[in-house]
Amino acid sequence: MFKPKISVVVTVYNEEENIKPLIEQITNALKDFEYEIVYVDDGSSDNTLKVLKSIEHPRLKVVEFRKNYGQSLALMAGIDHATGEYIATMDGDLQNDPSDIPTMLNLAESEGYDMVAGNRANRKDGMVLRKLPSAIANYIIRRSSGVHLKDYGCALKVFKADLAKELGLYGELHRFIPVLAHLEGAKITQVDVKHHARKFGTSKYGLNRTFKVVSDLLLMLFFKKYLQKPMHLFGNTGVFVFFVGVLINLYLAVLKFGFGMDIWGKPLMILGMMLIIAGIQLITVGIIIEIQMRTYFESQAKRPYKVRNIYKGERLLEMENIE
Repeated sequence: MFKPKISVVVTVYNEEENIKPLIEQITNALKDFEYEIVYVDDGSSDNTLKVLKSIEHPRLKVVEFRKNYGQSLALMAGIDHATGEYIATMDGDLQNDPSDIPTMLNLAESEGYDMVAGNRANRKDGMVLRKLPSAIANYIIRRSSGVHLKDYGCALKVFKADLAKELGLYGELHRFIPVLAHLEGAKITQVDVKHHARKFGTSKYGLNRTFKVVSDLLLMLFFKKYLQKPMHLFGNTGVFVFFVGVLINLYLAVLKFGFGMDIWGKPLMILGMMLIIAGIQLITVGIIIEIQMRTYFESQAKRPYKVRNIYKGERLLEMENIE
């Protein structure tokens, strides 16, 4: 059975003019490797799929979506259908250069990296609409996630297949692949890669993605700090809010019964009651999510930890035999 060393996963949406040139570039770049190319057509409305079907290439595999699902799910599908020991991901717009893949693959193998990410050192994009928003997003992600990479948005990455298949690229989390890999305990590095200006087609990115990055970042922060201990977030917050509400109501009770003051209908009393109710709700939510988290791991026989290697005392055993 053919087992490629590396699978190149390319997700495309309306990129008909870029298909053939990119496949030729990948073929030339990986001529010294056992490889396969996995294209995922994300519900294109132009002739992208027709062009892909017309290409006769022994190592080309095409995954056709019934409709447009977005880049994250397209990447997930490509990774699911990849069979290589390593998986490389890249955009299908000819801006990434496949000639960087061998260097990244050799680095991953020789240094034992689980992921080698690309850094577009000389990026060929517009300053206002692409570079500036990307720089801001990179800074926010770097400071918030603790994963210190220069460029999170570069689609060109090489990772071990077992890591790639465990990432869970739901929603639009493809922007946070290094963060997801870090959560899996991956050993990550980044190298400078070539970047080219777009020749054909139009960019699918815009300023609206900035808001999506911020909302997804909040999810990543939750995954990083509280995925395996959600009660620490909701429970601690709930207990604090509950006791603030109790203190407010105790204060009002002293005013009512100690000094005979009328407290009915006061905003402070309403706030105290709302805080008590909110505290109870947060604690309850924490308990429910804690149960769901345990169900998630136990129902699938998963473990909340990752083991990189297991070292046995073979050296010690040899010394004992010599003695």
